[in-house]
Amino acid sequence: MNDNPFAPPRDPSGSSSEPTANDTASTVRVHQSEPDAPTETMPPADAPATNDTMELPPAISPAAPAAQPASDTQPGASFVPPAEPPADAPPASSSPQPGRLRRGTIAAIAVGALLVGGVAGFGGAWAYDQVSTDSATSSSGGGSTTSTLPTESSSTISRTDENTVAAIASAVMPSVVSIENIQNGQEAAEGSGFIIREDGYILTNNHVVDGSDNDTVTVVMSDGTEYQGKVVGATADYDLAVVKIDKTGLTPLVLGDSDKLVVGDDVIAVGSPLGLESTVTTGIVSALHRPVTAGDTGSSAYIDAIQTDAAINPGNSGGPLINSKGEVIGINSAIATLGGSSSSQSGSVGLGFAITSNQARRTAEELIATGTATYPVIGVQLDSSYTGEGVQVATTPNAVVSGGPAAEAGIKAGDIITAIDGRPITRADELIVAIRAKAPNDTVTLTVKRDNKEQDISVTLVPNTDVNFGDSGQQDQNGTGGGILPQPSQ
Repeated sequence: MNDNPFAPPRDPSGSSSEPTANDTASTVRVHQSEPDAPTETMPPADAPATNDTMELPPAISPAAPAAQPASDTQPGASFVPPAEPPADAPPASSSPQPGRLRRGTIAAIAVGALLVGGVAGFGGAWAYDQVSTDSATSSSGGGSTTSTLPTESSSTISRTDENTVAAIASAVMPSVVSIENIQNGQEAAEGSGFIIREDGYILTNNHVVDGSDNDTVTVVMSDGTEYQGKVVGATADYDLAVVKIDKTGLTPLVLGDSDKLVVGDDVIAVGSPLGLESTVTTGIVSALHRPVTAGDTGSSAYIDAIQTDAAINPGNSGGPLINSKGEVIGINSAIATLGGSSSSQSGSVGLGFAITSNQARRTAEELIATGTATYPVIGVQLDSSYTGEGVQVATTPNAVVSGGPAAEAGIKAGDIITAIDGRPITRADELIVAIRAKAPNDTVTLTVKRDNKEQDISVTLVPNTDVNFGDSGQQDQNGTGGGILPQPSQ
């Protein structure tokens, strides 16, 4: 919210455009167990690794040492003294030359200007004071003053002076909770969550609650009250989970429309970084449609993520990312680190990632209703060793599942997919997260290159439970079908 009281308003004529998928997919590690997660696309397990690995530290870890601030000392300006006149120079005329003033005249003018300026300044201030006081008194009907802040800014999003960071934070914090993951009777990790229904349902990340004793966690409200929470459903595929506490009359946060976000929108992150409850940080939407792969070698969550520079640290996971209307537009889930042996203890470097609220809404409703969540697929495997334009459908047996959506639409093994719904695709992860951001029964348009000719093919997505990759030699334990998951470094 660029019009917060600490920043000047934008130019009303300014505009923002949503970027397309970034050329470089981000891979993020989070602290998760290894639930079986069928996947839309299955690159070979021995695919070459890249160097774009990002790690999400566990939900709680010691704070990283504070970085030394850069020196703000600037080189001093160099002044050259004026040249002295030669010793034999003739004396200056006693009368002033045309266009020049005597020093005494200059001094007199300067003193006069100061006096005039002082009188004008004091007079202007007195006059403004009188007008302001009169205006405030007449508008309030008494002697108290009213706010002089504007009621509307020149931002691209219409908002009032009540939508300050302080006002929004005050409104949402009672609905944000801290979640303690108890394993073997001990607190193993801590994260965040927020109320989504007045009857005690709370949304958080799967990796926050994963591995808890008897699927039970401790929920700490903003006022310090503690409740025992039961995990009613979780999915590693989207890194989302729903927890239920025995409490009614709660105030839920509204899930906004994340499709309306544009790069540059102001956002607020609320959570419990490093165990510090009710922490508020601010930033902007840095990018949209960031393909983030969160997880380990046994389970990966593919996230069509919102990127933000709002400070997000271990413990913020599961907390809300709020827009200028006080609506949740993302669930904070991952951060990038600089790597190295101490990366698991690193803090924010200004690269945080959140699951979109539209995705969270669909998944949360499914978890509450059934305890499990599906994801949409088209029924193909992708060749992760392909390095040309777009992504290539593998040529291995059953790379295009017989009877699946892709096969029914006419996609063939070896086809190169260059775009989805007009958005360019350069990596396998980008296609996976773009598909998983949809819902079953949605229709997408894939731009496919075959024999150096491009064509658009419409494909209707189906739930992953309707597609079986068993003939490919890779199948998950519950038999619903699933293939080779890409490694986090791929």
